[in-house]
Amino acid sequence: MFKLSEHGTTVRTELLAGLTTYMTMVYIAFVNPAILSEAGMDKGAVFVATCLAAAFGSALMGLYANFPIALAPGMGLNAYFTYSVVKGMGIPWEAALAAVFVSGALFLIISVTPLRRWIIDSISTSQKLAISVGIGFFLAVIGLQGAGLIAADPVTMVKLGDVKSWGVAIAAAAFIIMAALEARRIPGAILIGIVFAYLAALALGLAPITAIASAPPSIAPVFLQLDFGALLNVAMVPVVLTFLFVVLFDNTGTLIGVARAAGMTKPDGSLPGLERALAVDSTSTMVGAALGTSTTTSYIESAAGVNAGGRTGLVAVTVAVLFLATLVLAPLAGSIPAFATAPALIFVGCLMMTGIRDIDFEDPTEYVPAAVTIIAMPLTFSIADGIAFGLIAYAGIKLLAGRRSDLSLAVGLLATLFILRFALL
Repeated sequence: MFKLSEHGTTVRTELLAGLTTYMTMVYIAFVNPAILSEAGMDKGAVFVATCLAAAFGSALMGLYANFPIALAPGMGLNAYFTYSVVKGMGIPWEAALAAVFVSGALFLIISVTPLRRWIIDSISTSQKLAISVGIGFFLAVIGLQGAGLIAADPVTMVKLGDVKSWGVAIAAAAFIIMAALEARRIPGAILIGIVFAYLAALALGLAPITAIASAPPSIAPVFLQLDFGALLNVAMVPVVLTFLFVVLFDNTGTLIGVARAAGMTKPDGSLPGLERALAVDSTSTMVGAALGTSTTTSYIESAAGVNAGGRTGLVAVTVAVLFLATLVLAPLAGSIPAFATAPALIFVGCLMMTGIRDIDFEDPTEYVPAAVTIIAMPLTFSIADGIAFGLIAYAGIKLLAGRRSDLSLAVGLLATLFILRFALL
C-alpha cells in the first residue's frame, strides 16, 4: 500500500518517524483548546475535536496521498479565529466555524482544478527554495520560544530568555545530543533527544504525571455547531477570504518545504501527487470545522519525522493512531513539556536552512525576493505572509529591472491579489 521498498524505507523506520512527528506536534491537542476556549467554546469538547481532526486529516493524507505529512488544527489560524474574528469583530464562534468550512470548500474546488497546479508551477525555483528555508527559520524561532531561550520584549520585540532555568538547560542539552547523534548517523536522533529531555524533566519534577489515562470529554458542545446563515452577512466575506488565503499558501509552503526535505520534489521543484495532498488538506479543513475546531492544515513539524527517515504515508497513519490514543491518554501526553520537544524544531529548522545554498546569489532579481520571503516568515510568524511579501517583491523587482519575460502571469496576478489583500482585508 505504501510502497516502502520503492521509497527506500522500512516499517520500523516509518513507525519511528511517525512517533517523532507526533511528539513534536502533540502540543496542539492542549494549546488549541486553550486558545479556542477564549472564543467561548467548551475547552474539553475542543480537545476531542482537535484530536479527531488531527487523526482524520493525518490518516487521509497517509492512505490517500501517501505523504509523510501529518495534519492538525493550525497555530496562527486558531489565533486569528479567536482574537481577530470572534473577539475582534464580535462574530459568534458558530459563524466563524461556518466560515472555516466554506473556506475549505473553496480550497477543495481550487485544488481539484488545474488552477492550483498552474499557480504553483509558475513560482520560480528561487522562491520555492526560499519557502523551504523560511519555514526552517520559522521552525527554529518556534523552537527557541518553546525552549525558553527567547522571550517577548515590549521594546526590542524579542530578548534572551531565562537561561538559568532548568527547562532551557535541558532543551540546550537535548539539541546538542540530537546534532551529535545525527553527525554519527545514528537513527532516531531526534526521538532520542526528546526522550532524554522528557526523562530529565521527570527526574527534576518538571513534568509530573498525575494520571496515565482518563475518559475523553463529550464533543457535543461544538460538534456540528456551524451557523451558515450568518455567512449571508457581507461582513463575513473578508473573513472567509482571509481563511482561504492563509490556508491556501500555508499548505502550499508546508507541503513544498517538507516534501523537499524528504527528497520528494523533482529538480524543477515540482511535487508529484500534489493534487491529492491538497485535496486532503481542504477536506480535512471542512471535517475539522464540522467537528468543532479551527482550520486543519499540514504541519511543518512533519519535517521532524522526515528527518528521522519517514518517506511514506505510513508516517501520517502512525500519527493518526497516536492522536486517537491521545483521547484516552490525555494526562500522559499533556505532561510532555514544551522545552522537551522544542529542540527538535530548532534542529529540523537548521536542516531545512541548507537549501539556501541553491538560491542564485548572482542575480539580485532572484535572491532579493528570496531573502524577503525568508526574513518575513519568522518575523511575521506566518508562512502565508512570508510567501506574499516574497512574491510581491519578486514581481516588482522583475518589472522594474526590465525582466518582464521572467515574470509569469500567475505570479503577477498573485502579487496583485496579495497587495489588494493587505490593502483591503
